[in-house]
Amino acid sequence: MTFFKGFKEDYFGLTDLEVKQYRETYGKNELLQKKKKTLLSRILKILTEPMFVLLFIAAFIYFFLGEPRDGSIMVISVIFICAIEFFQEWRTDRTLQALKELSSPKSTVIRNRKMMTIDSNELTVNDLLILKEGEKIAADGIIVENYGLGVNESTLTGESEVVWKKIDLEEDETLEHWKKNVCYAGTSVTQGRAVVKVIHIGSETEYGKIGKDIFSVESMPTPLEKQTGELVKYSAIAAFFMLLLIVMVNFYYMGSVTDSILSGVTVAMAIIPEEFPVILTVFLAMGAWRLANKNSLIRRIPAVETLGSISLLCVDKTGTLTKNQMEVKETYFDSKFNETELMTFACLASETEAYDPMEKAILSYSKSIKIDIDELCTGCLLHEYPFSSETRMMGNVWNKDNKKFIALKGSFENIINLCDLKESEKLNLEKKSIEMAKKGYRVIAVAKKTDVININQRLDEYTFEFVGLIGLMDPPREGVSKAMKICNNAGIRVVMLTGDNGTTAKSIAKSIGLKNSENVLTGNEIDSMSDEKLLEKIKVTNIFSRVIPKHKLRIIKAFKELGEIVAMTGDGVNDAPALKYADIGVAMGKRGTEVAKEASDMILLDDNFETIVETIHDGRRIYDNIKKAIGYVFVIHIPVFLTALFAPLLKLPLLLLPINVVLLEFIIDPTCSIVFERQPAEKNIMLRKPRMPAEPLLDYSLIFKAIIQGLTIFTFTFGSYVYLLHQGFEVNTARTFAFVILIAANFFLVYVNQSEIESVFSAFKKFKNDMLLWLVNIGIFGGILIMLYVPSATEIAKTVPLTEKQLLIALLISGASTLWWEVVKLLKRIKMKK
Repeated sequence: MTFFKGFKEDYFGLTDLEVKQYRETYGKNELLQKKKKTLLSRILKILTEPMFVLLFIAAFIYFFLGEPRDGSIMVISVIFICAIEFFQEWRTDRTLQALKELSSPKSTVIRNRKMMTIDSNELTVNDLLILKEGEKIAADGIIVENYGLGVNESTLTGESEVVWKKIDLEEDETLEHWKKNVCYAGTSVTQGRAVVKVIHIGSETEYGKIGKDIFSVESMPTPLEKQTGELVKYSAIAAFFMLLLIVMVNFYYMGSVTDSILSGVTVAMAIIPEEFPVILTVFLAMGAWRLANKNSLIRRIPAVETLGSISLLCVDKTGTLTKNQMEVKETYFDSKFNETELMTFACLASETEAYDPMEKAILSYSKSIKIDIDELCTGCLLHEYPFSSETRMMGNVWNKDNKKFIALKGSFENIINLCDLKESEKLNLEKKSIEMAKKGYRVIAVAKKTDVININQRLDEYTFEFVGLIGLMDPPREGVSKAMKICNNAGIRVVMLTGDNGTTAKSIAKSIGLKNSENVLTGNEIDSMSDEKLLEKIKVTNIFSRVIPKHKLRIIKAFKELGEIVAMTGDGVNDAPALKYADIGVAMGKRGTEVAKEASDMILLDDNFETIVETIHDGRRIYDNIKKAIGYVFVIHIPVFLTALFAPLLKLPLLLLPINVVLLEFIIDPTCSIVFERQPAEKNIMLRKPRMPAEPLLDYSLIFKAIIQGLTIFTFTFGSYVYLLHQGFEVNTARTFAFVILIAANFFLVYVNQSEIESVFSAFKKFKNDMLLWLVNIGIFGGILIMLYVPSATEIAKTVPLTEKQLLIALLISGASTLWWEVVKLLKRIKMKK
């Protein structure tokens, strides 16, 4: 392998012995890896929840009392619930594995005075790393030799503008966080070449330090997890005391230890909403599956609901609100030229195989106005004047038809000084340049030099003819403005976090309709502020410019202190700590770095900002339907609890056994949760303000409705049981009759409560073409028939066959116990029409 042109061949690099010594000291060039959860740890996390503990207690009691079949059913129910969650995690992990972007696997170094290619994880401190166009940089290093090196640092800074590296820094540049004489791991070379001396590897690189920050941030429970946790906790406490009370009362009246324990366990199971794991897991897992079909991959299932509750959305400008792809937005040319000539000279001053985003934009725009790039570059390229951070311009000397000329492009300030212009002309051009810059464009000037005789060493030794100006911009993504309007209507505050300057940020913000776009807070200003001052400032600021990772994390923390439920979107390594700390982090799937994806709760597979809004819409729909489902759970718990309580108090045989309660959950809860989950969103769902974080899942109106409906079902169910016993029917027949009423009432209740206004008949009409719901309906009544008439099933369920007349009467009673609420809804509809 030979050294590249201009390279000083007096570097020896590390010897094999030095490599061995440094590797022992610093280790391999690998990022900190987060320890993966073991299968056992995941199982233990699920099984230590209160409702699962209760199911195991019930199973243990059944085994202890010599009922192994019933105990086994309890254990199987736990395994079934765990399997649902494990399947979703497995499917998500598989998709993530397919999405992972690998770091550059190879690097070129000098060792023993030879240039060689090694695996990037073999790099060590003090290695001499050779960088060329298109390569990904695998370690932090200080530049030793520089040949027009331009680096895309967007993975770290979030900005797509090429950073032109240099060896010596100006005094003010030494204060900048990202140094221009240092190359950073995770970034890529867009132009030029360089020799870099490695100073940091692995987790000590800037890339690796961000990874440490991510792992140090602990996962926070979502608002829904907090609320359901509180409900379960208080229910568990109440269940414990009620279990003791029922056991003592039952033993006092009946003297049976077995019946006393079973009655106590039944009451405890009736009080604790042990259905929550089934309902919430199925609900959110199906929501995650549904969103995956809309290009949203959910990494943490509760994030489905959290997105629907956010009040503040923090977005990175580059690649999130914008395309992360420069485009030519405006051209201005001297009266002696036209646009074709302007773009022709801009192309001739560029690399023909461009890595630089601005050069790619120039070439793309030129093709769009019918400039033949291949034909253009058929002339002989005699000499290159590479771009440098000092001159901030570049040019090419061409020979075409035996005539030499120079095409030049670069910063307006530098090129204008090399052109033969009057002072008034310079002032007019300067005004035009400022006018374009205020629009958020990056302005470059184009000039030419004809009739070149001798090729000079430096560009400032020529006098050029000014051709024109080109305004480039990373434009907003399509659909962002529409999505922003929806967010504004939904009361969701959108905040822009960017490493770019405030002028460009304000221009983008205005074009997409971001509110309060005049106030801008910079990273330096944030550094000088106390936490109290920052809390005041962020109340009226929606644009934060020139921010680095530590600023983003501090901003997110401040917003959460104000009580906001915060979502953060991003794609770069620089976004990862904030993605992790936010209530929900949303990473971009196509351009997002591996670190950003691993830190996020959700990945947008299509990198489309509109998909975020669709997900918020779905999140709100899911929360609405979860409230309906939980309201339903509380309704049905009331008759179950009261039947378990009143039977021993009235010295009657137990109506429901623990196995009946478990079967009730298996037959009704998972299937009915599907009905609620598939319920369409209310029409005004994205015109509501975000709900308050402290808003209870069960408000007073929902609790009142649940009590009324629950008492009615209890009255019909328990009343039928008592009536049949007094009529001389056997206990098993009376128990089975009441059990059928309770199961069928569950079915009717789901459809009655699917809407506060629409009738139950409109619900059936809405779902008439939904085959899954037809299967659910058939499954419920099929389950009733199996429990009644299949011998092995009746033995497990502790039921007996009913006559056709008894079954029909039970179904009619169950309908009467629930469908009366349709009268209430009818009165509401009449009131609304008036």
